[in-house]
Amino acid sequence: MSEGHSPAAGPARLNTSVAHNARVWNYWIGGKDHYEVDQRVGEHVAGMFPVIRAVARADRAFLGRAVRFLAAERGIRQYLDIGTGLPTVDNTHEIAQRIAPESRIVYVDNDPIVLVHARSLLTSSPEGVTDYIDADVHDPEGIVQRAADTLDLTRPVAVMMLGILNFVLDTGEARDIVRRLLDAVPSGSHLVLTHPTYDGDVGGEGNVAAMEFWNAHATPPITARSRAEIAAFLDGLEPVEPGLVPCSQWRAGPAPAAPVPQFGAVAVKP
Repeated sequence: MSEGHSPAAGPARLNTSVAHNARVWNYWIGGKDHYEVDQRVGEHVAGMFPVIRAVARADRAFLGRAVRFLAAERGIRQYLDIGTGLPTVDNTHEIAQRIAPESRIVYVDNDPIVLVHARSLLTSSPEGVTDYIDADVHDPEGIVQRAADTLDLTRPVAVMMLGILNFVLDTGEARDIVRRLLDAVPSGSHLVLTHPTYDGDVGGEGNVAAMEFWNAHATPPITARSRAEIAAFLDGLEPVEPGLVPCSQWRAGPAPAAPVPQFGAVAVKP
């Protein structure tokens, strides 16, 4: 890990009195890095919208399939993982470096507890590099500038944005962030995306009330979007088959997987 960021700088901002997405998500996928308030809010949301635990697990499984595809089939050796969340098992660098030990990974998040855990858990293979940037998705130029200390931005990069654009409430701003990030990486780079939806055909109606509760009792505020709005994040890119689908069904193998109200896609920059 980079020694550029002291854990002492982060925990001063740590607020354990309000539920936080990174910790509640950790609770939903069976982790241990959360507080009582996170468990309480997580249980309430799951009571309102029981599929949320399946969404969390499907999103995590999508991450594994997408990184394995990029490393093994597309030869990607650099990853910019924005909105990392709390480290669990089979993080991006572990999956990529298992296939290609020389892979270089930069994680980006701005939650103090994520920073503390990242420094202790996100270790690299000897041949590769793993680093962590304490930065906000609303500052794509700052992310790119600091990621360039670790990544060679003249070579293809996988820009990982799993469950992060839903915290950028203005859709136009979210599209602009994606464009600015992809403008900074060369042809052959990939965007890896997941995003919650309220579309009824994949069971998303319950997201509306659940997110209203979340926004009143937890942080940061969140929004869902329609399939068409999420597809617009891929404008100018070439989606990898099967395109934008529920993340549980993206290259999930021959056995049919139940859809979840969380779309996923991988797309390449021409």
